[in-house]
Amino acid sequence: MIGERIKKLREQKGYSITELADLANVSKSYLSNIERDLNKNPSIHFLMKVANPLDVSIEFLLTGFDLIDGQIDSRGGERILDKEWKVLIEKAISDGIDKNDFKEYINYIKFKLWEKNNSSG
Repeated sequence: MIGERIKKLREQKGYSITELADLANVSKSYLSNIERDLNKNPSIHFLMKVANPLDVSIEFLLTGFDLIDGQIDSRGGERILDKEWKVLIEKAISDGIDKNDFKEYINYIKFKLWEKNNSSG
C-alpha cells in the first residue's frame, strides 16, 4: 500500500523514479523496491525524506489519510478541504504564518491535548 501510494504521488507530480530519488536523497533501487512492494516496511527516515518532495505528510504515506484535515477524496486519494478550512489557511498565510510555523502549532496543540488527556489531577 505504501509503495502504491508513493508511486501514484510521484506520477502525479510528474517525477521519474530517478528524479524523486534525487530530490529525496534516497537510493533509486530502494525507492523502486518500495514502489513495487518488494519492501513493504520502509523506515520512518525514508518516509520523511520522500514525503517532502511529494508535499504530503508521513501519515498520508502510511495511511492514505491526512490527520491534519482528516479527509481524503475517494476519487483519487487527493486531500480535500472544505471552504472554512481554505479560508482559515489563506488567512494564516496572509498573516505571515509559514508551513513550519503551522506544523509547530499543530504539534503544540497535539501536545496540549495529550497533556490534558494524561493529567492525573
